[in-house]
Amino acid sequence: MITKIPFGKKHAGLSIFEPNEGTLVVIPSLSLPQDELRRITGALCYEERLLFLLLTLRQPGVGVVYLSSTPVDTAIVDYYLSFLDDPDEARTRLQMISLDDPRTQPLTVSVLRRPDVVRRIRAALGGTADAWMVPFVVSEHEERLAEVLGLPIYGPATSLAHLGSKSGGRMIGEEAGVPMARGFADLRSLTEVEHAARALSPTTKLMVKLNNSYSGLGNAIVIKDERPLTACHTSFSAAGETWTTFAEKIAERGAVIEEFVEGRPLRSPSALARITPGGAYDVVATHEQLLGGPNGDVYQGCAFPAHPDYRAQVGECAERIARVLAGRGVVGLFGMDFFAVKTDAGYRALLCEVNLRIGGTTHPFGAALLTTGAAYDPGTGMLMHGDQPKCYVATDNCTAPCLRGRTPGEVVKLVHDKGLGFDRETRTGNVLHLLGAVPEFGKLGFTSIGDSAEEAAELHRRTLRTLRQSA
Repeated sequence: MITKIPFGKKHAGLSIFEPNEGTLVVIPSLSLPQDELRRITGALCYEERLLFLLLTLRQPGVGVVYLSSTPVDTAIVDYYLSFLDDPDEARTRLQMISLDDPRTQPLTVSVLRRPDVVRRIRAALGGTADAWMVPFVVSEHEERLAEVLGLPIYGPATSLAHLGSKSGGRMIGEEAGVPMARGFADLRSLTEVEHAARALSPTTKLMVKLNNSYSGLGNAIVIKDERPLTACHTSFSAAGETWTTFAEKIAERGAVIEEFVEGRPLRSPSALARITPGGAYDVVATHEQLLGGPNGDVYQGCAFPAHPDYRAQVGECAERIARVLAGRGVVGLFGMDFFAVKTDAGYRALLCEVNLRIGGTTHPFGAALLTTGAAYDPGTGMLMHGDQPKCYVATDNCTAPCLRGRTPGEVVKLVHDKGLGFDRETRTGNVLHLLGAVPEFGKLGFTSIGDSAEEAAELHRRTLRTLRQSA
């Protein structure tokens, strides 16, 4: 039995974006369905998405211990520390620990099998009792490692993980009184999915979603007719998926089925919220999701903030969901995806899913917050530095063949030399991430920050053009 280490009263209001003191032990382990991870180019480098937490070292009482499967290029670490007033002093409070193990298994699993690494983590903590673990996602592996290290986890207990599944999200949405598409949850076989599809008649276009998947890769869109679903026209979001493989995953993970939400225009906003160890909750951002893939439902990036036509409505729905989850004992950051459907009376927000983990909008928000020194204004839904709003557009998927073979340092210099880097005086510009994927895959991500949505979008377009024409 795993014993969860509780947070002390000192950190009842803890936010990982703005800790005043203590040590963050960052475990960016991708403890997620490995079959879906293998579909993502440079998936191992996604462990770098939490490197924005190095910016918390701007507080002199904060330390960071950052683990990774393979070494993070020194130039990447130098890049993040360059945002701080005294990089050399901050470096004394940073410990980068690499397992030098590129195997395709979650980082936390590897750590648990390496007593020498556990000893290094303990040595890095130096016996301090003022530390906590920040995982990308909490699984039984992270809980086991936290017990071994004697650390509390900034994240939801695995006993609550079902609340972050597609079925759990529908249950929480109903409890919170948040509108959702018609559908059925807790389906455990293809036969149950078939029965539910018939019950949704006369709707003919349906979405089947695996309970535990991410980035839209566990989705299937079905055009229903009188035949069995397996004979109907189906578009799977994951390449190479078939009804045979999908049915196996339904039996293993469970699924939901919903009427396919269509609209012209149809928007896909999301909300980011946090619940502190003391049970306080708040919404910290709303975003527009930038989607792609064969079904237009695979996450590619985001823009902040969500459109003003439905920003407040999305925030209100998210707050109601956060209140329910806080009452259930959830701790940490989590995201909620919505549809914004245009009606005669304006837009209507429909809950799509709840993700009880750090997600794709977390690192752009953290990068923008920590580099600009802005604060979120819940009244307007804007990030504000004084009287100046800050907006951004972010991607995880900038790829260019001409970038292959370049080093992270070369790409950082290229962006700087083209006048696209971050300007600490104006607090605008680009913050790069996923730089470790550049040499092998020609891939990186970046967050383009401007003083308006238009300025951020134009900077983002210019940066994409520059990177893709950098030969």
